[in-house]
Amino acid sequence: MSLEAAITAFVTLFVVIDPIGLAPIFAALTRGASRAERARIARSGVLIGFAILIAFGLFGQSLLSAIGIGLPAFRISGGIMLFLIAMEMLFERRTERRRRAGSTEPAGSAQQPDGGQEGGPEGGQDGRLEADPTVFPLATPLIAGPGAMATMVLLSSNAADWAERGVVFACLVLVLSCNYLLFRAAGGLERLIGQTGIAVLTRLLGVLLGALAVQFVLDGLADFGFVARG
Repeated sequence: MSLEAAITAFVTLFVVIDPIGLAPIFAALTRGASRAERARIARSGVLIGFAILIAFGLFGQSLLSAIGIGLPAFRISGGIMLFLIAMEMLFERRTERRRRAGSTEPAGSAQQPDGGQEGGPEGGQDGRLEADPTVFPLATPLIAGPGAMATMVLLSSNAADWAERGVVFACLVLVLSCNYLLFRAAGGLERLIGQTGIAVLTRLLGVLLGALAVQFVLDGLADFGFVARG
């Protein structure tokens, strides 16, 4: 796999998973948790998301073959799905949808009259969240969502051999490492760049993802012979 292809794989995964956009949502999901509890949730959520996406990268193509779906058709459908995600990013619908997915208040977190939570500043009596968001909604669908799953299948199917597929998996590890680091620094990041900065970055990444999505569709059409391969 060329350096250009590796960069494309990294950028595609980074834009689809969107670690920057997930950081403030992680902060909201773990509001009231202790520092140690936040670290555990971040680590476990990223590892579970990684396992799900690796499974799709390894076995997604075989699954498609088993149910009679060809790769060209999946490239087109995956490209359309990524394009819809790009439109949501451009119009700020994706962030709002993700916030709704993670907006459920942890059990026992009733607000006191002074605006604090029961159990003191750490949320629960022992500083732990009573409703653990690790698997849902953090690992899935926020990290390993439909777009990320489709992207792993597309990138893996484009790899010519196991060495190239290994590069795709390495790009996934890098993206999820960024995700983990941003989760750990979620509160500071949100204060540093603010909601306006996050909105600007989200829109810029949306434009880039839209172009990559169109390329996936064109590759699928080229496989069918409808357009010339560029």
